[in-house]
Amino acid sequence: METKAANKIQDLQYFGEFGGVNPSISDSSTYTFLAAKSMMDTFEGQAKGCYLYARHSSPSNLYLSEALAAMEGTETANVAASGMGAITSTLLQLCSANDHIVCSRTIYGGTYAFLKNFAPKFNITTSFVAITNLKAVEAAITKKTKVLYCESVSNPLLEVADIISLSKLAKKYNLTLVVDNTFSPLSITPKLLGADIVIHSLTKYINGTSDTVAGVVCASTTFIESLKNVNDGASMLLGPVMDSMRSASVLKNMRTLHIRIKKHSENALYLAQKFEQNGLRVLYPGLKSHPQNALYKSMYNTEFGFGGMLAFDAGSLEKADALMELMQENKLGYLAVSLGFYKTLFNAPGTGTSSEIPEDEQAAMGLTAGLIRFSIGLDNDIERTYRAMKKCLVKVGLL
Repeated sequence: METKAANKIQDLQYFGEFGGVNPSISDSSTYTFLAAKSMMDTFEGQAKGCYLYARHSSPSNLYLSEALAAMEGTETANVAASGMGAITSTLLQLCSANDHIVCSRTIYGGTYAFLKNFAPKFNITTSFVAITNLKAVEAAITKKTKVLYCESVSNPLLEVADIISLSKLAKKYNLTLVVDNTFSPLSITPKLLGADIVIHSLTKYINGTSDTVAGVVCASTTFIESLKNVNDGASMLLGPVMDSMRSASVLKNMRTLHIRIKKHSENALYLAQKFEQNGLRVLYPGLKSHPQNALYKSMYNTEFGFGGMLAFDAGSLEKADALMELMQENKLGYLAVSLGFYKTLFNAPGTGTSSEIPEDEQAAMGLTAGLIRFSIGLDNDIERTYRAMKKCLVKVGLL
């Protein structure tokens, strides 16, 4: 299983209109029809393979969508202008007024804010639960529940979702299981484990160069067509369209994803093991001390490892800030949000990427003020990086 996703991406072959090894970029917002009836049929969703308007689809976006669908093993996919554009359009397509969502308690701050603060404007409610507690998940399901939502590996606490068991629950109660796989592309393939819809922020690992904001929904043809429906499709009507130039750029970067993920995982595992040996309480799925280490091993594609994300608690926000500033001064990475870049990125999520979550809820889920989330980079000599990081840890009094 571990090589199929990467091989499918590698095997995709598109020629540009002049025979170029890269597909031509469709630099058009609208497309012509040779017959008036074809335009009418396209508006009614009956014409296949026709391009109408870039908000609906474009050749460049479809090339990228096809590659992402191949990677995740779904029938098709639809790219969006951001990860949040993919998440919000999916949930609004699946839910109507008075519907209910069961969602992981530890989740990306933007997703939390949408479900907690914005979705209720449409009378869509959400119960946030410990996704690792299957009894709590099932207990939260009501007659109004339509969606079960989680992240393969949660942001920022790196909890691992039991996708197989969650899929069984979803089927039992006729729910749609939506999995955000942003932290673990190639390492985990949620569709093969029973997920109905897989979402990514392409901004992160898949693009890998921190120069593009984008997202994708990977799902069945039926669901993707509903998203793009001109009459009631959330993607079509809300308009989170991805620019063709950016689609072409992401598609090119995908060609090295399998190489990059291996290196991210290799470096993160090395650092996690070293930090743990130093006495730090490290959160990393590849460590035997991680509560879901065995679960991760039962689901993952072995050649791509445990991912490039790790976290540890510096004890206080003051020490966390001091350490991050010192590491940045020593050119060990950047004090920045996001992930998947070639350089290591770090931030204190309690006051950063998860700041949308109230402090009392952060405390309840175990998100401490001193927690630092690391996106480990592609350093060629990770042992040298560790030695330099260790000096920073000593200087701020963590070792």
